[in-house]
Amino acid sequence: MNQPFASRRNFLFGSAALTAAASAAPISRTAASRRALLDPSELGLRPGMTHLNTASAGPTPNRVLTRTVVAWHRLETDPVLMTYGKDPASVVSAADKVRSKIGALVGCSNDEILLTHGTTDGITTLAQSIKLREGDHVLLTDQEHEGGETGWLHRQRIDGIIVDRVNIPIGDYDVAAIIDRFKAAIGPRTRALSVSHVLSPTGLRMPVTEISALARSRGILCIVDGAQAVGQIAVDVKSLGCDAYAASGHKWLMGPKGTGFIYISKRAAEAIQPPQWLNGRDFGSNSAGVGAITLAIGLGEAVDRIAAMGMEAIEAHNLPLRDGIYRQWQGIPQLRLVSPPPGELATALVAAELPSSIDSESLIRRMHDRHRVIIKKAEKRWLNGIRFSPHIFNDQAQIDFAMAALRSELRASS
Repeated sequence: MNQPFASRRNFLFGSAALTAAASAAPISRTAASRRALLDPSELGLRPGMTHLNTASAGPTPNRVLTRTVVAWHRLETDPVLMTYGKDPASVVSAADKVRSKIGALVGCSNDEILLTHGTTDGITTLAQSIKLREGDHVLLTDQEHEGGETGWLHRQRIDGIIVDRVNIPIGDYDVAAIIDRFKAAIGPRTRALSVSHVLSPTGLRMPVTEISALARSRGILCIVDGAQAVGQIAVDVKSLGCDAYAASGHKWLMGPKGTGFIYISKRAAEAIQPPQWLNGRDFGSNSAGVGAITLAIGLGEAVDRIAAMGMEAIEAHNLPLRDGIYRQWQGIPQLRLVSPPPGELATALVAAELPSSIDSESLIRRMHDRHRVIIKKAEKRWLNGIRFSPHIFNDQAQIDFAMAALRSELRASS
């Protein structure tokens, strides 16, 4: 069963993280052959830390933090005006403009964007915004993150809907077979599909365009969990053809924790009606209440920085780092790769299974405490394994250091 420790939010900061383990084997850091797009000095990471777990939480750049704090100070100079005022100079007006920035990033208009606290909040909002009756079915994969399941399981508990699952075996990346399983799993009372754009356990880039087209052909809604997509791969929600899309600000966008958004297409506006839009779609409407104004402004700054770099450049940086990890892992006998090989199905998430004799949780704690390398253990409901997720602030030297540390710990565990 899945343990509480294994979640998007848990990020390995125990008391042991505050001191270096004297017994750690010395491992040298080499010069970078692939430089970082974002200078690590722009981050607040502890000195000597190698952060390879952006898929759980990305480090927020100092400029984003500064923008957030400055906005907060400005808000408190005249809190009523800055929170409720419609003047373009008000802080809430600045927060409202973030919807346009996100729309430009993912290819939609600002009035199709609702700011949230994260992907879990977004998917749950969507699940609560659809008319479903007792006995209606919603179809998920069996590799959805808990945050992508919670809203639907809640509806199942209180409304009597039925949550079905499409099986995607770990290590299976046969796109045609995946689509065939969806076709076979859709029944006469299936009302919605809810699927991840990038699968959290393995980093598989799912065929969302084809799944969305299948949903439309059957007259059902397609909702996408984009937690592991926005900020690391190009996302165009119109091209994907989905009815709704939820994402986080705190992962690949490297925005403030507690931020996110959902996109709801105009086509699906009658079928998906979030309560926050009852009195209009502005960020500060009466139905939405007072949101996390300053965090939203920080998210806007983070989006600006990602957009300025360009998704093409970000993928061109991240994927070679990821592919290098994949190739090195192929030469480590204790690891069984479960992510797709380099190619169009790959993303910056790469995962491998460990032998049963090596506990993944113990391994990642040693990587953190002895080497200051931050990676993620695979959630054990799927496999006993590890996951690396490099991003724009990582370089080849950090990858080499992390691989040396991993080999050292695997040898010690043998």
